[in-house]
Amino acid sequence: MYDKPTQAANLQPLAHPRPVPAELVGHGLALDPAVLTKTAEDAARALLREGESSNTRVSYASAMRYWCAWFAARYAQALALPVPVPVVVQFIVDHAERKADSDEESQSRRDRDELVSELPPEIDRALVESGYKARLGAPALNTLVHRIAVLSKAHQLANETNPCADALVRELLGQTRRAYAKRGARPRKQRALTKDPLEAVLETCDESLRGKRDRALLLFAWATGGRRRSEVASAALENLQRVDGKAYLYTLAYSKTNQTGAQRPEDVKPLVGRAAVAMQDWLAASGIKQGALFRRIRKGGHLGEPLAAAAVRDIVKERCALASIEGSFSAHSLRAGFVTEAGRQNMPLPETMAMTGHQSVATVVGYFRAEGSLGSKTSRMLDNE
Repeated sequence: MYDKPTQAANLQPLAHPRPVPAELVGHGLALDPAVLTKTAEDAARALLREGESSNTRVSYASAMRYWCAWFAARYAQALALPVPVPVVVQFIVDHAERKADSDEESQSRRDRDELVSELPPEIDRALVESGYKARLGAPALNTLVHRIAVLSKAHQLANETNPCADALVRELLGQTRRAYAKRGARPRKQRALTKDPLEAVLETCDESLRGKRDRALLLFAWATGGRRRSEVASAALENLQRVDGKAYLYTLAYSKTNQTGAQRPEDVKPLVGRAAVAMQDWLAASGIKQGALFRRIRKGGHLGEPLAAAAVRDIVKERCALASIEGSFSAHSLRAGFVTEAGRQNMPLPETMAMTGHQSVATVVGYFRAEGSLGSKTSRMLDNE
């Protein structure tokens, strides 16, 4: 034993292997260090699955189902790893829109501007009719990029040569992004639920058990910094602390930016004012004493299982529809609404980021600038006298 072991001393056992005690090697269960056993492989995969969020698992599974269906339709055989590079290139040109070729001078301007892709119409229809696609035509660019990323991940986990890392595939995907940008095609964003539309949504929540739950859920998600739908679905009473009889402190035990469950001061979020009152009303009416904060409500007012992340999204969409608010909304509208409203009210950037948990200043500043520009003096110079 060394009182203060040096680096050389720590490496000594590697340079001069010591005999292994007999009691450790006499049980007949020694493994081959170069081979992973089936049991260990299954255990490792189980840990990987458990560590992933449910949303990630669902999106990965959906992407791989689509890959298998498209490959079967295109090549009349089952998909197997590793996938050849030409297959990935074919997938990209089948699903990415481009301008039609204009070789013939007689071709009309309308035809030259038409966007086309290489997926045969009969295969497109078959994928839709079989439930692998929601609609005919090319998917959004984000969907295409996500499916390529999922295939790449599958190759990494299987320790196979990754075709998505090939120089040709990377160049093609990069130029595809630029082509979409040049055409002005941008990812469609959900409308932000800022203060005014949120007030209209809250008006649809009555004093029924469901109304109390939805009011508490919406205010909890918005007022604690725009929580993600997975964070709302996993919210637990054990992480909610009552303070001074009027407010709460909620600790995010797990989030997108804290996936190891580390205890961090910045993960403690205040729940005050109307949001705290709504939470108190919901807890009193539901009688929840432990476990998930937000749960399904069955017929007769009986509480069911914890809400899934998709259910949080559905509640937001349903309440927005009841409030007759125009636009496309999702659970992310609550997060976007909180950040946008903070920018509109000129809230300090550090305080806003402390609430939301954003690690990128650029992301938050983007919301701030978009709202602040409407009232800036420079945008009104033509109107100033």
